[in-house]
Amino acid sequence: MSAIVLIPARMAATRLPDKPLADIGGLPMIVRVLRQAELAGVGPVAVAAGDQAIVDAVEAAGGRAVLTDPDLPSGTDRMLAALKVLGAGSDADIVVNVQGDMPFVDPAAIVACAALLNEEPGCDIATTVGRTTTDAERTDPDVVKAILSMRSDKRGQALYFTRAAPYGAGPVWHHFGIYGYRRAALERFCAAPPSPLEKREKLEQLRALEMGMSIWATVLGAAPISVDNPQDLAAARLYAEKHAS
Repeated sequence: MSAIVLIPARMAATRLPDKPLADIGGLPMIVRVLRQAELAGVGPVAVAAGDQAIVDAVEAAGGRAVLTDPDLPSGTDRMLAALKVLGAGSDADIVVNVQGDMPFVDPAAIVACAALLNEEPGCDIATTVGRTTTDAERTDPDVVKAILSMRSDKRGQALYFTRAAPYGAGPVWHHFGIYGYRRAALERFCAAPPSPLEKREKLEQLRALEMGMSIWATVLGAAPISVDNPQDLAAARLYAEKHAS
């Protein structure tokens, strides 16, 4: 199936204003995400921007971006809006969502997400997880945990997502915010209102589960670096400095 990768981004972040344009090793963060997504090679890549400044930065770097309504309620809605105005690639069967605050996201994670939709016919939405390694990670409400019914050591079907620490022995899966949607699933999801569990946990993927949609997850390694606050940005800049080619 054909695929397109979309990166939703907007400037109005409470904890780190203007973060898509934050400089990391000489490049705006959104451009770093774009470059990593392009390396995946799964299909065309574009930024679904909520602000003209993001469009300008992406286009200045030779990338593709489209301006969407800044008042859209989520990045998922922003992706669907972008698909309606994009040209080449907008009719793709699979839409992969890469968050705009993952400047060093592994291209292999994007490939794995798209592959899951090709390999599991019953999967509506694909995503990625990794095994937690510390008690702090397991109990942190900012670390979303995926409750999976494992079908192999590398993939499983999602039964629930939670901010709470799961009870009992066994692996605890840290959910990473990379998604792949079948086109029809994305359209159906965006047409539905927020669900009760989604509002309770503040996790929009629970809307899909309450709608009866099937979410599968593929197991990856370490969590990608995500930039949500000034401390994260400092760590990302240090990482870029240490890994400069």
